[in-house]
Amino acid sequence: MTYWAIKRRVMRPYLLLALVVAVLGSPGLSVFGADEAVLKPRVPIDQLEQVRAWTNPLPATEETIEKGKKLFQGKAFCVTCHGKDGKGLGGDIEPGTLKGPLPRNFTDKEWQVARTDGELFWILKNGSKGTAMAPFIPLILTEEEAWQVLQYVRSFAAEEKGAQR
Repeated sequence: MTYWAIKRRVMRPYLLLALVVAVLGSPGLSVFGADEAVLKPRVPIDQLEQVRAWTNPLPATEETIEKGKKLFQGKAFCVTCHGKDGKGLGGDIEPGTLKGPLPRNFTDKEWQVARTDGELFWILKNGSKGTAMAPFIPLILTEEEAWQVLQYVRSFAAEEKGAQR
């Protein structure tokens, strides 16, 4: 790999993080608070039926979930916005500090049931309009890695078994 290819690969996560910070601080977005339409699909209506038919090809094994966790907390830097506990930013932030919808709370079981794996995969591939969620496939994650992350995201709604994530 050339020097510039390596530099682009290394800098890409930092550029995306800068984009997130810029969007959260941008005027004209709704004031601090959770997404009022948390159950509203993010996929365009003309693609929704097709996307909802997509299923995660990877099993929800301990190994797959652990790989997803490592990506969530590392390469994909999901932890930056969604937190180690998957609850998203917000609980420890003063109202009025941030603008725009807060990052999704993955422990919200109602939201987990409402969103299909296909919809979540589509968001990882295309971003989420009206939020700071940028596209991650293929810039940051491969498709297989994205499915691993989604298995980990699904684990946030699973019953606690006394083990830490």
